[in-house]
Amino acid sequence: MRDLSIPGQRHPEKAHRADNAQPRKPAWIRVKAPTSEGYKKTRDIMRDQKLVTVCEEAGCPNVGECWSQGHATMMIMGEICTRGCTFCNVATGRPDTLDAFEPGRVAHAVEQLGLKHVVVTSVDRDDLEDGGAEHFAQTIRAIRHRAPGTTIEVLTPDFLKCAPSALEMVVEARPDVFNHNLETVPGLYPSVRPGARYFHSLRLLQRVKELDPAMFTKSGLMVGLGEEPAQVRQVMDDMRSAGVDFLTIGQYLQPTPKHHAVARFITPEEFKAYEKAAWGKGFLMVSATPLTRSSYHAGDDFARMRETRLKKLGQA
Repeated sequence: MRDLSIPGQRHPEKAHRADNAQPRKPAWIRVKAPTSEGYKKTRDIMRDQKLVTVCEEAGCPNVGECWSQGHATMMIMGEICTRGCTFCNVATGRPDTLDAFEPGRVAHAVEQLGLKHVVVTSVDRDDLEDGGAEHFAQTIRAIRHRAPGTTIEVLTPDFLKCAPSALEMVVEARPDVFNHNLETVPGLYPSVRPGARYFHSLRLLQRVKELDPAMFTKSGLMVGLGEEPAQVRQVMDDMRSAGVDFLTIGQYLQPTPKHHAVARFITPEEFKAYEKAAWGKGFLMVSATPLTRSSYHAGDDFARMRETRLKKLGQA
């Protein structure tokens, strides 16, 4: 394992960032605080199983709606990331040792929640030789065993510092959807995703299709970081060249003053224009709204995407 920072240190790089003003959110992206009984039940199951969720760690605005329906996105391999992306609210530092029993607890929670579709994501684990790929595979297999009727979507890191076999481990475990978010346009990578590489991430998605042409692939973008519409449309073209089936686009929301500033709030009408452009480029599924996130309505969208493919193949 590579020693990346002081054990237990959280957000060490954020202390050196200048504060950015947090603009008032427009009416179309304000949400109510979660209070429902369904929300509380989901929260209790997560606590009982000692599971981390990206819903909480990333401060997702849709947590109240999703958890009220029992839809929680599990974040495996701990709550401390080895990267320092300026948009992300997940803690940065040296992660803890992997928990060998976590895949089983995730599967148990999926069964308890009665999920028809589950999204499993993770922090970046550059300290591990395989980037956590085998842990992903074990989690997929555990869910298959405990909840065989549940479809599985993984939202993975980029495995940038790993051998090609890392990605192959995850694909061989056969998730129904392989998601890896490009997050932003290539020109903003140095300031938004300094530890990542745009073309590596694009190639990762392309490689999934080479390993398993039938596997659905998915990727997402945040807008409002300072990108231009033409740059977003170029990323759409890049994704289609890599065979990506499903595109999500949502508004970037600044977690704290230490994070990347919101350049502007994209209007619902502009999101509609992005959605129309994406459908025209041939994606099987598109979700583009201010509150869209990778796992928001993921199960319903997966069902529609699968139906669209079957229709194109003449099997519906």
